[in-house]
Amino acid sequence: MSDFLWGVSTSAFQIEGAFNEGGRGPSVWDEFTPVHEGHDASVACDHYHRWREDVALMTQLGVNAYRFSIAWPRIQPSGKGPVNAEGLDFYDRLVDALVEVGIAPVATLYHWDTPLELEAEGGWLNRDIADRFADYTALVADRLADRVKLWIPINEPAMVTLQGYAIGEHAPGKTLLFDALPTAHHLNLAHGRAVEVLRSFNAQAVGTANNHTPAWPATPNDVAAAEAYSEIHNWLYADPLLSGRYPDAVADLLPVQDGDLQVIHQPLDFYGVNYYNPTRLKSPSEGNPLPFELVEIDEYPRTGFGWPVVPSGLSEMITTLRERYPNLPPVHVTESGCSFPDEIADADRISFLDGHLKAALEAGVSGYFVWSLLDNFEWEAGYSQRFGLVQVDYETQRRTPRDSFHWYRKVISGE
Repeated sequence: MSDFLWGVSTSAFQIEGAFNEGGRGPSVWDEFTPVHEGHDASVACDHYHRWREDVALMTQLGVNAYRFSIAWPRIQPSGKGPVNAEGLDFYDRLVDALVEVGIAPVATLYHWDTPLELEAEGGWLNRDIADRFADYTALVADRLADRVKLWIPINEPAMVTLQGYAIGEHAPGKTLLFDALPTAHHLNLAHGRAVEVLRSFNAQAVGTANNHTPAWPATPNDVAAAEAYSEIHNWLYADPLLSGRYPDAVADLLPVQDGDLQVIHQPLDFYGVNYYNPTRLKSPSEGNPLPFELVEIDEYPRTGFGWPVVPSGLSEMITTLRERYPNLPPVHVTESGCSFPDEIADADRISFLDGHLKAALEAGVSGYFVWSLLDNFEWEAGYSQRFGLVQVDYETQRRTPRDSFHWYRKVISGE
């Protein structure tokens, strides 16, 4: 397994802080206020200033890959126009530092922090954003393509559509239900445009990071509900990338233009799976405008977020992907992790990661990235959930490796 990617993942908005430094413009998440106890990410883990310390932690951990995201508002404060040199310099220094210590940079170009000005113009509802994303990709690739090992254009487009535009749990907080579906196509189109740009800059490897969940019917009578949910959560994003088509149930609801699917459906060097838990569905009750309803999965242990701990769901999902897509490229688990209460002795996290890592290896993946290196700003949950291998004291910014950090180090080193 000498070429296996042992990694950790983070995202810019969740760890960087420094909202008003380095020429960064505001993002849609800066303005999103329905967050736990009014928390905000203006400081977060202060990674913008403490990145050298965080690289040192990764070196101590022994990972050979680090998945981070680049903040679009740092590169183009308004989402368009010339590059903000100071913002790009920040990531240039980070990539250099990673390469110097033998950690492969894995760059995600978009992890939900849409520049606020673009959102005011419609955000992902506006087809024009795919062109803006291609322009942004070119600015980043021109500087970093020679050193970044793996590229991920867009993280979890399903969550942007479902949580951001359909039900409003995430920024920009819209509750459009099925009227949110155009965002899915525009996200897929932006992925395709970014792949074209990255190839033009001779990117070393390009893939994706889609959130996937096995959809379980609550009873034999609920199979249609589970299939409907899977089409919207899983196949709406994977099908066009990997098969060049959309699921029949939603194809007519998407603003597809001639040539779009050819742009979206391009060869990928790897396929990233973000997995946290399965989902159980039943047929909708009267008055529900959706073709499904979620049902609690209560026969498994739960994380601090209340998510069921089901390692077999990861191998089930990878098996399903391989069956659906015979030409599926090598699979990396690009996110796998859990929130638990704030203890250094985090036996529950070790148990979670041990089970999921074993499931991933048995499924024959080529890389495994723990979410997350650090405790961080967990979107609408603020600082109430802790996912880190490293504890962060948000008052002092002191970093303390948890027991799971030392466990993962030993796994990586083969001790």
